[in-house]
Amino acid sequence: MIQLRALSHPLPERDKLEVESNDMELAEIFEAYYERIFNYIRYRVDDGFASEDLTSQVFEKMLAKRSTFRADRSPFEVWLFAIARNTVNDHFRSQRRQRFFSLELLKEAQSNQKGPESMAIDKESEDHLTRALQILKTKERHIVALKFGAGLKNVEIAQLVNISESNVGVILYRVMKKLKLELERNDENV
Repeated sequence: MIQLRALSHPLPERDKLEVESNDMELAEIFEAYYERIFNYIRYRVDDGFASEDLTSQVFEKMLAKRSTFRADRSPFEVWLFAIARNTVNDHFRSQRRQRFFSLELLKEAQSNQKGPESMAIDKESEDHLTRALQILKTKERHIVALKFGAGLKNVEIAQLVNISESNVGVILYRVMKKLKLELERNDENV
């Protein structure tokens, strides 16, 4: 429900947005950005439950740090996605310290309505893509997650990662070419 409203109520121009403790404005921010932040995190983390938790953490951090936002430095969206990126990076750092089997992933797989054959095919495709993404550099994976996970435009990605818009386009083109070759190589090895 919230995700649908986020699409129909975009925020005014982000540069002009003054973040205040006003409850109505915070609700608008949440509704406008929840789906994009969640998709970005889901694309990078590949775990629905962890993605929900991390998305909540992003909005908690945004509330706690809203006084540090300055519109003259960067647009609000860039600031918010920087918080999301740092939250995901913190998550990966903590995961390196403690590796464990995720019961949530098992529950999620069991709750799917698909049949075993369909689930196996989906999982295999997902595994191929995950392995292909691992060949990318961290910066490349980050740009891919912003483009396809968060659905950002190249100009928005350029502002977030502090490179030119044309450089983003070139990186995405090269990355897609790499991924295609890697997926084809995986298919040949199967």
